[in-house]
Amino acid sequence: FSSSRFDIYRKVPKDLTQPTYTGAIISVCCCLFILFLFLSELTGFIATEIVNELYVDDPDKDSGGKIEVNLNISLPNLHCELVGLDIQDEMGRHEVGHIDNSMKIPLHNGDGCRFEGHFSINKVPGNFHVSTHSATAQPQNPDMTHIIHKLSFGDKLQVQNVHGAFNALEGADKLSSNPLASHDYILKIVPTVYEDMSGKQRYSYQYTVANKEYVAYSHTGRIIPAIWFRYDLSPITVKYTERRQPLYRFITSICAIIGGTFTVAGILDSCIFTASEAWKKIQLGKMQ
Repeated sequence: FSSSRFDIYRKVPKDLTQPTYTGAIISVCCCLFILFLFLSELTGFIATEIVNELYVDDPDKDSGGKIEVNLNISLPNLHCELVGLDIQDEMGRHEVGHIDNSMKIPLHNGDGCRFEGHFSINKVPGNFHVSTHSATAQPQNPDMTHIIHKLSFGDKLQVQNVHGAFNALEGADKLSSNPLASHDYILKIVPTVYEDMSGKQRYSYQYTVANKEYVAYSHTGRIIPAIWFRYDLSPITVKYTERRQPLYRFITSICAIIGGTFTVAGILDSCIFTASEAWKKIQLGKMQ
């Protein structure tokens, strides 16, 4: 009577458990392959992805119906005392010579001017324009050639994976234009929301732009050029949401990588071993 008959696990024949050179190569390749896939999945798990969506709404309801504007423009051939900002819209606002939160920096020994302004506009169609309208004495031939360094709306977004037209007019160069020409920049403003991993939201605005040049005459027949920014708001809001891959999905992917790799490796090793044994038998039959 032997207790071996009661063994639960069958013993594997020795010829199947002996290590082979081919098996060792396959095992090393599997480990390297698993490591590569693991690092790829880990990189994807750590990194965040940006998901965007569109909807119809006013996202920044706490703004009081206002949009913050940042304007930075250089007029190299117009004195600072002549430069002014005028704002008007469909709610009846009409402000000539807006000076709050603005700064004029003389250029070229006072022959030119750089205007920097931070102001708010209502969320209705309207315009703001740089002109000589607020000057005490109108110049004979005001030169409105200019370079726009910055025109942005709302909060500043510096997110690596978000590429949008938040400062579409940056670098606009009109120095070679007709000095007496007026410039119309027609803007379509699109509300934009960015929500980070913590749920904090920042509100900004992208915009598209079209422009034209023309010579405008006043009722007295004089040419009074200006740089107009005419804007309208889109009802569509763009929302960017920062997300990260869930932990359970990462664990599932790792398990699938390990299990799948070893399964394929086992099949491959079995095929090589079977082919090797068959070849040995054929060679042995030839020798006999």
